Parts: sequence; structure tokens; C-alpha cells
Amino acid sequence: MKIVRGMKNLEGPAPYPVVAIGNFDGVHIGHQIIFRQAARIARENNGTSIVFTFEPHPLKIIAPHRMPPLLTTFRKKMELIEACGIDKVICAEFDRQFADQCPREFAGNILVEKIGVREVVVGFDYAFGRGREGTVPYLRKMGETFGFRVHVVEPIHHEGQLVSSSHVRELIEEGNVSAAARFLGRYHSIEGPVVHGHKTGGAIGFPTANIDTSKMQIPGNGVYAVRIRHRDRRLCGVANIGFNPTFNRDRLSVEIHIFDFAEKIYGQEIEVEFIDRIRSEMEFASASELVGQIGKDIERARALLGEAK
Repeated sequence: MKIVRGMKNLEGPAPYPVVAIGNFDGVHIGHQIIFRQAARIARENNGTSIVFTFEPHPLKIIAPHRMPPLLTTFRKKMELIEACGIDKVICAEFDRQFADQCPREFAGNILVEKIGVREVVVGFDYAFGRGREGTVPYLRKMGETFGFRVHVVEPIHHEGQLVSSSHVRELIEEGNVSAAARFLGRYHSIEGPVVHGHKTGGAIGFPTANIDTSKMQIPGNGVYAVRIRHRDRRLCGVANIGFNPTFNRDRLSVEIHIFDFAEKIYGQEIEVEFIDRIRSEMEFASASELVGQIGKDIERARALLGEAK
């Protein structure tokens, strides 16, 4: 899959461009249906399937105070989009000038003139242009004006609930990562560099890798069974998210104890998949009581990881 970052780096029109448009944070099962439909239409017409998305997230420019933590990093988002069969991603630089375009300018200047779009695929709630003035009916009108077809993917429901990034985020914030996985079509993961922590885990016999996740949507406080990707290796472990009340910490931390692992990996990137929640965060009367509970957590984590697909 080819990734084009910035409209200035866009080359000439590709063969029969079929474009899926949106922000697509999380790349949940609803987004995946949009991508696969675009890929299918492009294949049927010997064309090119394209995802048109934005960097940074539009809210970071329009309303930074409302900007939520991201469900996916840029790298992960690209990996997931590629898995759906997309040929190219155009990642537009979202700035104030881009945000101030009227919907007709976006349709005519970008979709038609710069991309040469033939067909567009969007979700039912898609809106575009200045102040989100461009509705789906307006996009259809622009299609009639400029000569491209518009396909709208209707609302996708799972377990009686509308599939959306906001609902996935709510589940993750609650710590219900197993339910979030069903809406994502995969386990929620976070990634970041391993940083130095308080060294408490090592002192009690369970060394941990602390991750910098300042820009990512982390699950609610508690203990989780996790899988870890470190370079080309897949590892297993248990994660603790919280404030370590037993040791009176005042800073939220994400600590991963990796099973049967003793390497120093400070500064290196790891990805952590959350398989299931084991328990809430607890305060213990002593370090020895905490050690006993960690042993039980590890036993439970191994069982959950053995059952997970």
C-alpha cells in the first residue's frame, strides 16, 4: 500500500480512483466494511482503492479541548487499512485553511481535480467541509454535478449497539476490553516507548516495562491479561494500569510484566494488546500481600491468554 502524506506529494490521477473518506480513528468493524467496499468496487473496475484521511485529527485544529486520546497511532491505522485491501492512503495535512474550505471546494478542487475520483464510499454520518456543512445528500448532489458515484454504508449494529469510535472508546475507558474487541474486530492495543518507572516491580520480584502512552486511549484502571509485540516477537504478560495505591504513587502508569523475560528494553517501542480484564486496582496492606495477589493475577492471565484466539 502506498502512503501519500500531504496533498503536495500527490502524483497524477490513478486508474479509476474509488475513494473512501473519513478520519477512521480505531478502524473498527464499520470502517472495515467501508474499506472493503471501496476495494471491491476498485477491483471490479480495474481501478485504485484509496482512503482519504487526515493528519492530525481534525479536532486537534478545530477544537483541541475536545480532542480525545487516539484509539490508533498513525502506524497502526495504516497497518489496519492495508489489511482491508486498500491500494493507497492519501493523508491530507489538516490545518485551518483546509478546515475553512466550503464543501463544494473540497469536492471540486480535491476529489475531482486532484484525485480524479470516479466513485466515493462514506459512512452514513459522514460530513465534510467548513463547519461540517457538507452532508451526505450534499455529497450526492456534488456527485451529480461533477460526475462521480456516491455509495453510503448504512449504520452497522453489533450486539444491538451502533458501531462507532465513541462507543469503542467508552468500553475501553470502562476497562471492558473484551467487548471493545468485538466492535474493533481485534484486540485494542496501545504502543509506545519503554520508559523508566519507580522500579517497584523489580524490587518485589516482578520487573515491569513502563510505557509512555500520553497520546493513546488507555483502558480504565485495573489489571489485564495482555500480549506484547516487541520487534518481531510475540510475548505474553500481565498489565497494571493505575496509581499503585499500595506505594502511594500520584502518577498514572502503565506497567507490563512480561512472562519469562529479563531483557532491558528502555527506549524501545512495544505494542500491548489487551485481551481481558482480570480485576480492578486494589490497595494492599503490605508488599507481601501484593506479591501474593500478583501471583494469582499471573495465573489467571496465563489461563485467559491460553483461551484467547
